[in-house]
Amino acid sequence: MSRHFQNVAACLKGAKSRRWRIRVSGRNPLKGLSLAETKSDILKIGLSLGAGMTAMCRREDDVSKRRLLAAFAAALLLPVCAAYPQGGSARKVGVILQGGSWYEVVEGLRDGLKGIGFEEGKQYALDIHDMHGEIGTVEQEARTLEQQQVALLYTLSASVSVAAKRGTSKTPIVFVVGTNPVVVDLVESIRKPGGRLTGVQFRATDLTGKRLEMLLEIAPKVHRVVAFYDPQNPAARESAHEAQEAAQKLNLELVERHVNSVSQLQKALEAFKGDEADAVIAISDAMVDSHIQYIIDMANALKLPTMLYDPGAVAKGGLATYSADYKEVGRLSAKYVHRILQGANPAEFPVEGADKLLLVINLKTARQLEIKIPESVLTRADKIIE
Repeated sequence: MSRHFQNVAACLKGAKSRRWRIRVSGRNPLKGLSLAETKSDILKIGLSLGAGMTAMCRREDDVSKRRLLAAFAAALLLPVCAAYPQGGSARKVGVILQGGSWYEVVEGLRDGLKGIGFEEGKQYALDIHDMHGEIGTVEQEARTLEQQQVALLYTLSASVSVAAKRGTSKTPIVFVVGTNPVVVDLVESIRKPGGRLTGVQFRATDLTGKRLEMLLEIAPKVHRVVAFYDPQNPAARESAHEAQEAAQKLNLELVERHVNSVSQLQKALEAFKGDEADAVIAISDAMVDSHIQYIIDMANALKLPTMLYDPGAVAKGGLATYSADYKEVGRLSAKYVHRILQGANPAEFPVEGADKLLLVINLKTARQLEIKIPESVLTRADKIIE
């Protein structure tokens, strides 16, 4: 019998050389293996055990020995079956977002993974958790997903990513954020993230001042600009600081309205009067952004121009936006998700920057607000909604 177990051991030794071990009580023994490697090694182990059991049965008609061999084989292969259940070997990715246009990033991720031959439902599965702007629930949601042993967390926005990091201890995280991830303590540095987080940074927070300039170019009569944001959000604080500095240089008054929940945002918008400001500027805040339609509806009702940072918000009735292409950002993040699901270490991958920016103008909204967009702005626009 020892020769047959030596065959199994040799098979296991070969498997170990590919960065995994099988343990009778093993948890996720196939982490990091491709589907082809997994099937190959399961087949080798099964054949070796089968050969051993057949030979034993030929030599010994001892029921207890046959049962013992069968139990041993089952115990050895049980962790394999648990890690890769029948019906598919898709690795689960827990996605946490705040709703709204963040779904465009997810669509970009799907496109990017498809482009590199990674098929949803077969090699990976997205488990999407929409927090609907309730940032206070993110930490527990991330903790629950870690307890469920998802292979990876995919977090959208700085506030969500910070909370997810705080709520977990071992699950790798790929983030997509619009602010410097070093400033909000997601990574140690851009080039060497360290730890278990990496991802993509697109430009949003650092463009707040530029958006104020463009707002003034579109609507020169603007003097007071209102911003709604959560001061407890580090990305929002940084964005607000950019707005304050730019407003001072441009001789504008920045009217700040602090809200730390969706219900507070709704109350603040209901209480807002048209004579309190001449325009609206979006601050980098995922909670507020996830309910940007409320702000657009309020602004349009009061005939206030809006300068936003989400391209999709212009299609919803916003006047203008200057920001990254969300789908392109999602596509950029796909390579990180793919490599980490294959077993790579997040600390090895520098944070990638998404530099492509889009200027989008809604002429229909401009006509409703009785604003004539300067030709100099229209010629620079990447997209114009008629």
